[in-house]
Amino acid sequence: MDKRSKQPLVYPFWLGGSSSCMAAILTHPLDLVKVRLQTAAKAPGIKPTMFGTFMNVARHEGILALYSGLSASLLRQATYSTTRFGVYEKLKTYFTPNGEKLSFPKLILIASISGWVGGAAGNPADVINVRMQSDLASPPHLRRNYKHAIDGLVSMGRNEGPSSLFRGVWPNTVRAALMTAAQLATYDQFKSYLLLLPIFNDGMATHFTASLLSGLVATTICSPVDVIKTRVMAGTRTDGVWTLVREITKAEGLKWIFRGWVPSFMRLGPQTILTFIALEQHKKVWRWMHEEKRSNVTL
Repeated sequence: MDKRSKQPLVYPFWLGGSSSCMAAILTHPLDLVKVRLQTAAKAPGIKPTMFGTFMNVARHEGILALYSGLSASLLRQATYSTTRFGVYEKLKTYFTPNGEKLSFPKLILIASISGWVGGAAGNPADVINVRMQSDLASPPHLRRNYKHAIDGLVSMGRNEGPSSLFRGVWPNTVRAALMTAAQLATYDQFKSYLLLLPIFNDGMATHFTASLLSGLVATTICSPVDVIKTRVMAGTRTDGVWTLVREITKAEGLKWIFRGWVPSFMRLGPQTILTFIALEQHKKVWRWMHEEKRSNVTL
């Protein structure tokens, strides 16, 4: 017997990034609406809504404007999600060389570390993503008019210095750690709980339900940090995160904490579901390919 057949299957580092990019293509308009809501100036007596913002963008800027910044969104997933998913799987494999089950606190710790690393890796693309999505909502003389993500990175590095690419890195890495812990760790935990029930097996219904619950948890936990991260990255202020928190709390009350929660979930919910379903299918194909290779070796 081939000794390699006894070893736990190791998945490639890029699976999570590939799955996230697929999901991002479908959910990008919702992400754009969320950014617009989080960065919009609050006018007295006017309460912007997700649907109203969506229709306003489509009516005044055109349908294609809903995909503003798509190249940056894909670059973000290719850096941020590839890193966080890859590190998460590598750490799980490292701490469970024989396929043991990790406790939930350990999953949270591993996911937090993975998210922090992923947030740092994806920060430049994240800054460009936020700027490109909010650009058309700015007055013409304040627009940056990046042609695509790479143009944005080059332009920021040339005009604002390389350090500008890491604007908002602290709230972003904190958010990424929270997001990954609330998303990846809870998905694994919800999935394990569901598989204990007789009506669930390791199939699409389980993956859908676990990812839906994971998306709810992730949206709620990450909402405050997400708002701060978006406003820091969209603007040019350098007076610190806590100053910004005090100012918006004074101006808007504590409601700012969950500002944009609905569009956040309307984006993150489907994105989480699509990402994990795609990831599970990626893994299924990889297992099939691995089994085919092993069967050919042992023949």
